[in-house]
Amino acid sequence: MKSAILAIALFLGVSVFAQTPFYTFKVNDIDGKPYDLSQLKGKKVMVVNVASKCGLTPQYEQLEALYRQYASKGFVIIGFPANNFLKQEPGSNEEIKTFCTTKFNVTFPMMSKISVKGDNIHPLYQWLTQKSRNGVVDAEVSWNFQKFLIDEQGHLVGFVAPKEKPDSKSISTWIETGKFEK
Repeated sequence: MKSAILAIALFLGVSVFAQTPFYTFKVNDIDGKPYDLSQLKGKKVMVVNVASKCGLTPQYEQLEALYRQYASKGFVIIGFPANNFLKQEPGSNEEIKTFCTTKFNVTFPMMSKISVKGDNIHPLYQWLTQKSRNGVVDAEVSWNFQKFLIDEQGHLVGFVAPKEKPDSKSISTWIETGKFEK
């Protein structure tokens, strides 16, 4: 029965991936331990690809401040180190963790290093960046610190360009009201 429904959906050009919520993904945290995104159900989530040797690296400080400001209101930031842009995240997970905690006092969840674009793009980032999978928007990652916003039901709301600071009005408005405008 499932295969018949899938065949009909594919025939009609309907994306079966668009209904896949964020919470179905499993990743590894910075220590290599499994991290099931379903534990974030009911929370607003910002997913950010990060790098330690980038001109935008100071955004870690703003990300941490935003996380501390809104964590008690059901908001979570998840950092995904990625070395996709000019090799600006060359370190190991252990080195990245040390850098984030000692230089920026990061307490928001950090995940293991992944690829956010290209042939070996992580499945989560396939979902985040492809409208055929997320049902909302195509949003190729253009640089480090691109921010994806996920609502409490696990649906992609939109994304914010890397240079837009984490404490921008559009992000804080979304966290506080649920309304996102670019």
